[in-house]
Amino acid sequence: MTKVVLHIDRLVLAGVGWHDGQGVADALQAELGRLLALSGGFDAAAATRAGGDRIDAGVLRLGAGAPPSALGQASAAAIAPRIASTIAGRAGR
Repeated sequence: MTKVVLHIDRLVLAGVGWHDGQGVADALQAELGRLLALSGGFDAAAATRAGGDRIDAGVLRLGAGAPPSALGQASAAAIAPRIASTIAGRAGR
């Protein structure tokens, strides 16, 4: 089994109160782990080379009163495909 370690140096949450940040981060971490595990086929060497990239989740709109975990999950869903394609693109070099 290959282990891939993803390090998030900085998580910028525009429009999110400081008290909700940890809930967003926890949900993002859990959902990214789940989504990336489902996609499989990761090359650990390519994942290492992918370091240093900036991945932007874009603008995410959630309904009023959505919990912080919903933002974390939506963010993970937006960036997981970008992480996978970055890794795949670098593996092909």
